[in-house]
Amino acid sequence: MAAVRVDLGERSYDIIVESGILTRVGQEIGGVCRGRSALIVTEPAVGALYSADVTKSLAGAGFQAFTAEVAGGEECKTLASAAALYDRLLDARIDRTGVLVTLGGGVVGDIGGFVAATYLRGIDFVQVPTTLLAQVDASVGGKVGVDLPRGKNLVGAFYQPKRVLIDPDVLATLPPREFTSGLAELIKHGIISDQELFDFVRSETEALRRLDRDVLQKAIVRSCEIKAAVVARDEKESGLRAVLNYGHTVGHGLEAATGFAKYLHGEAVSIGMVTAALIAQGMGRAPQGLAGEIAGALAAVGLPVAPAPDVDLDGVIRAMTFDKKVMFGKLRFVLPKRIGEVEVTDEVTEADVRSALAGQELGVRS
Repeated sequence: MAAVRVDLGERSYDIIVESGILTRVGQEIGGVCRGRSALIVTEPAVGALYSADVTKSLAGAGFQAFTAEVAGGEECKTLASAAALYDRLLDARIDRTGVLVTLGGGVVGDIGGFVAATYLRGIDFVQVPTTLLAQVDASVGGKVGVDLPRGKNLVGAFYQPKRVLIDPDVLATLPPREFTSGLAELIKHGIISDQELFDFVRSETEALRRLDRDVLQKAIVRSCEIKAAVVARDEKESGLRAVLNYGHTVGHGLEAATGFAKYLHGEAVSIGMVTAALIAQGMGRAPQGLAGEIAGALAAVGLPVAPAPDVDLDGVIRAMTFDKKVMFGKLRFVLPKRIGEVEVTDEVTEADVRSALAGQELGVRS
């Protein structure tokens, strides 16, 4: 077992990474949650595999557990889906002492956390992420929300879970494309903060794909440590935490412009990371060749590094203008200076973005 503390004073919590922890959810949360009624929010495919184990665990710890399903996919992360979950909580007569347990990927965690933050002005919630991307990124830090038609996460809150329980064993049932998408966030954490992690993922890609338990746990724990340290210093993204958005400005624009149907989140962020590196090079803020190094690492694990030819770049630019990272009419971009260090700037122009998106000559295959 490994534990990572997210140090936020009275809102502090532990991220626990341990094989088999899915069968001990009730035992793990019994001491940190107030009541003994719980709603498990999951998605159909994940629920079929794991909700029975979690329900049994909760019952063994004295919880009365109910289940609700939301359809997987970003297109379902809506206010209408949230409203359906409010109704389920009311039908189950869950009061302010109840707990909402999210069991699934980033979409389930985001919408479930948003519902927990707003139902009766806030009830306890616990994250049990079942995708690599959710384990190393979405489940940590308390960002919860839903999408609007014009952009991602435009309605949301900062609301911390009581605990995050990560079972690497569940990744054995994750489709390969979803696993690869999660590797984008591992690589991102290396680029923004830790060259050793960046190099580790590059050197251990095959072991990660084999789901080698030791290698996988080391990568997940280190990634969570990086994010936890940033969140502890800047919980509500007033400054430092913005570095975690590296690749996400263009990534979110790509997702929205393609109807959340063409790219998985990690795939879009991968393209966004390379685009940001090209912008940094073009502005003289990064050495020539950095974008190629980043693109090479991403392409080596099977991630795209440039938009497909049929992507409407004007649509991407439009979607970016609705991004929540716009401040005083200007986009805040995270640009890499080298592997392990990034900077936040509002000096990137639309022309810079368009040039990088349209002219990615990197010498690697995406």
